[in-house]
Amino acid sequence: MNLPVKPAIEVRSLDLNYDDFVVMRNLNFTVNKGETFVIMGGSGCGKSTLLKVLIGLKEPEKGEILYNGEDFWAADYIRQQEIMKRFGVLYQSGALWSSLTLGENVALPLQLYSSLSVGQINDLVELKLALVGLGGYADFYPAELSGGMRKRAGLARAIALDPEIIFFDEPSAGLDPISARMLDDLIIQLREDLGATIIVVTHELASIFTVGENSIFLDAQSKTVIASGRPKDLLANSKDPKVIQFLTRGEKQGVGE
Repeated sequence: MNLPVKPAIEVRSLDLNYDDFVVMRNLNFTVNKGETFVIMGGSGCGKSTLLKVLIGLKEPEKGEILYNGEDFWAADYIRQQEIMKRFGVLYQSGALWSSLTLGENVALPLQLYSSLSVGQINDLVELKLALVGLGGYADFYPAELSGGMRKRAGLARAIALDPEIIFFDEPSAGLDPISARMLDDLIIQLREDLGATIIVVTHELASIFTVGENSIFLDAQSKTVIASGRPKDLLANSKDPKVIQFLTRGEKQGVGE
């Protein structure tokens, strides 16, 4: 008998505003534990704003975000910080400290939020770098690496504390197709190895179809979710012209197959 999958994140009646400007309204969706969930849509649809709200950087206008059943924005500041320690975030730029080596970048969250010894931290740094294919690069500086390697180094830092949920902000942005595919494969591998729940904000079709087990489509015009489900199923079954246009870039055949 299969036990029901528990939700890692539940978003209920969420409105996103900047003062009087409405970005998104009445967002409702569930992310199950251990799945890779894609937030997709065209430019200006509110993907980045939603990500900021999900990771605790911006308060929503209204609504609830529940992590393991606990309402994040109803919690006090100390409890919010405790919940956020379970997050890992890979920002679009990688957001590495340029004056620190890769090893020092990855070690930083361990130094700040753990009681591990220097030796234990060094061992974990090597392990995390190895997990993203950067074993032996601990003494390199970000400027000495390619864009794809910097993204992977940022990912090593994001998983330093073994997060339950990993957020990716446009992970393929600025990468060549080979590096982008390598990063997509790494996302899948990390989900399997770590058992983490993964949220990917992206408009890149290759990533959407490669990693997406579930998804929502944000529409800038109606300012809400107009489709949800497995991306390949949306491609095959959706009747909404906006969704089809986005998922095919205007070419129905051969995409996502």
